[in-house]
Amino acid sequence: MDTSETENSGSALKARQLSKQVSSPEGVLTILDNVSLEVRQGESIAIVGASGAGKSTLLGLLAGLDVPSRGKIWLGDDEITALDEDGRAALRANNVGFVFQSFHLISSLTALENVMLPLELAGVEHAAEAARQALRTVGLEPRRRHYPHQLSGGEKQRVAIARAFVVEPEVLFADEPTGNLDKRTGETVIDLLFRMNRETRTTLVLVTHDLDLAARCDRVLYMDAGQIERETNGHNGGTESSPQEAAQ
Repeated sequence: MDTSETENSGSALKARQLSKQVSSPEGVLTILDNVSLEVRQGESIAIVGASGAGKSTLLGLLAGLDVPSRGKIWLGDDEITALDEDGRAALRANNVGFVFQSFHLISSLTALENVMLPLELAGVEHAAEAARQALRTVGLEPRRRHYPHQLSGGEKQRVAIARAFVVEPEVLFADEPTGNLDKRTGETVIDLLFRMNRETRTTLVLVTHDLDLAARCDRVLYMDAGQIERETNGHNGGTESSPQEAAQ
């Protein structure tokens, strides 16, 4: 289905008929097959499915980290798929935050310097002040001078969340954010992630294997074999819709 920029008004994120193929020794492998979705501003969605279902590939395409073989993606009113690599990088720097399973903190930088980094790359003034406030929000301002190796796993992920939110992103992408954490620490981190999602109205797109975690989102998209096979309401709701209905 074709869409236009005017039709995208009010959406934080929109994708139409995404497909992704890669070459393999066995021939062309289809990782995503005709995926469409739309996410409203401030909404939280979870993408779930077995390993190999295409979840992380879809996340990477939506975030502009990779390009689809076919299809279009909009971040707000900007069509990501119409941009070159530099254009996508600039759009990510100004509009997107990331939280990954493996934290991706720079070992030679303190917690404060890690949070400051995206601000400094964007040329933001008073980066240190903004970074300290972000660390204060996640309860780690007293640890600002500590290096990653001096922090626990939960503390590292809280630094990563502070770094993601400090740029005030339109959309935050989280890929298995509790994958390296024990259950109790993971619950603390997720509570923080959802609290900041609510308070900042940042749109949250979450990839997870944890169905209990997924159910805390507004909507849950279930992937299988590179397609969204069904969708349910989150917050422990169970109303189900088809991919066709979800794309409308």
